[in-house]
Amino acid sequence: MTRYRRQPRPIAGALDRLQGDWVPATLLAGIQQRWAAVAGAEIAAVSRPVSEHDGVLTVVCDEAVWAQQLQLLSREIIAALNGELRESKIRTLRCVTGGS
Repeated sequence: MTRYRRQPRPIAGALDRLQGDWVPATLLAGIQQRWAAVAGAEIAAVSRPVSEHDGVLTVVCDEAVWAQQLQLLSREIIAALNGELRESKIRTLRCVTGGS
């Protein structure tokens, strides 16, 4: 009986399948995974969703000007997040300033 060797496959596919097991199945984890796609790369580089409680998402921004900008964009960000999550769980965006 002849055994054939399989060609090596990229590890990225295996890691993508395992990643779902590593990330906790919480609303905050889902938001954190989608933050850059929803907020955009520029905003995501200077802000981090850190907590969610009862529909209030708290985002820490590196500078006050970014917290103010996110607050001005909060309706759009909330709508985009809820669309990505396919649920209307986030009602309020709370932006605070904190160091990196």
